[in-house]
Amino acid sequence: MAVAVQMDFSGATLDQYDEVVKKMGLTPRGPGAPGGISHWVAKTDDGLRIVDVWETKEQFERFAQEQIVPYAREAGFPGEPELRFYEVHNYFTEGS
Repeated sequence: MAVAVQMDFSGATLDQYDEVVKKMGLTPRGPGAPGGISHWVAKTDDGLRIVDVWETKEQFERFAQEQIVPYAREAGFPGEPELRFYEVHNYFTEGS
């Protein structure tokens, strides 16, 4: 079942986020990681909110351990995110 993941990074900046994306080899508005369905990021009053939809929670957790955590540390994120998971009832993909 698809899962939505909300990651709130207190104290993180968009510049740090952009550095992580670059380290991952991803291109803005391009394809995401295998298993990732959608992704967005926004600045909040105290940091960043990132929301993803993944095919499974396990795919997210593997990607987080292999890429998000180490690259966020390298980019100077001030700590671990507050995580929330939601079972996704439905989602839409880009039309042709």
